[in-house]
Amino acid sequence: MNSFEINNTIKSLKQGGIILYPTDTVWGLGCDATNYSAVEKLFKFKKRKDRKTMICLVSDLKMLNYHLEEIPEAAYSILEHAVDPTTIVYDKPLRVSENLIAADNTLAIRMIKKGFCVDLLKKFKKPIVSTSANIAGKLTPKTFQEIDEYILKGVDYVVNLERTKKASKPSSIIKLGNNGEVKVIRK
Repeated sequence: MNSFEINNTIKSLKQGGIILYPTDTVWGLGCDATNYSAVEKLFKFKKRKDRKTMICLVSDLKMLNYHLEEIPEAAYSILEHAVDPTTIVYDKPLRVSENLIAADNTLAIRMIKKGFCVDLLKKFKKPIVSTSANIAGKLTPKTFQEIDEYILKGVDYVVNLERTKKASKPSSIIKLGNNGEVKVIRK
């Protein structure tokens, strides 16, 4: 765990800042998922014209459970057996900024299993927004070097770790229906 980077990142998050950080998939832009104005700032920064929702990252089942009315049984199996990073769209999120919640009262959440993000989330004790480090409509950068200058200069804090890592693909996204059906949104 890199305490210096974690402490600086948390300081920025607590001040409502936007961070650029390595996730378990691609480099991401993030903010405190419970801070309405930070989420609003991130939407504007990404230049999103619509309210396309963003993913939240959590560190463990306890944090996941705290931010949902209920975790469906199917989710436990998916979380236990997924080999690759997997985001699940859950119904009835709780205690997150209302501007993160989709019109159908759902929220995409990924539980991180390893790396910098786990340590960051455990110490921050709140979910963090995760969206690709690009302007809406542009390609997702696969390496730190591919990140647009606008992004690098516009964020409040850039995590100084994993700068040479080539990103894996974005996470799979699965939506769980009320009657137990599982729908793959992105592989």
